Amino acid sequence: MSGKTSKRKSSSNANSSNKKVKTENQTDKKGHWAFGLLSAVNDPKLLITEDDKITIIKDKYPKAEVHYLVLPKEDIKSLKAVQKEHTSLLKHMEKVGERIFKEKHPGMSFKMGYHSEPSMTRLHLHVISDDMKSDCLKTKKHWNSFNTDFFLNSTQVREQLESLGKIIIPSAEKCKEWMSKPLKCHKCDFFPLNMPDLKRHLSDKH
Repeated sequence: MSGKTSKRKSSSNANSSNKKVKTENQTDKKGHWAFGLLSAVNDPKLLITEDDKITIIKDKYPKAEVHYLVLPKEDIKSLKAVQKEHTSLLKHMEKVGERIFKEKHPGMSFKMGYHSEPSMTRLHLHVISDDMKSDCLKTKKHWNSFNTDFFLNSTQVREQLESLGKIIIPSAEKCKEWMSKPLKCHKCDFFPLNMPDLKRHLSDKH
């Protein structure tokens, strides 16, 4: 009787150990993915330019024809960690990002901003052309993250920091609401059925 109990406990412990290892591996994998920008800034294939304060790289998975990321060299994890003293840094990120885009793509329309809930660790400013045409733009989540109020205009973010001394981050509820909005063309009033429908519309009409 005691032998069976011991065997059962041993089996239970083994199962528990296996689950723990799987969980830890999943966490490590997720953590590695979230910190991907830290390795991307060191990839010469992605580098656009850099100075003593910032690095500008190509987004590895661009969501438009042109998609750059401007990252500070200072270890600032996200907008939540931005302080009043970072105002000049945000101005610099904006100024250089705008200049580089205009130099490399004269006449091309673009926008600059931050995601309300970024998926990647390290503050980064998106500088992205407004065509929104890319093979990497695959899901409603991708689309809404750039074409709803989830995408925070960089100038408004900086001006808020200047006037309030901090950046007010939208609530999780608001972010969920924006990300759940139905798909809508950012250039007209067309409401597509799905992403393939939206992509066909962009190709045919815009």
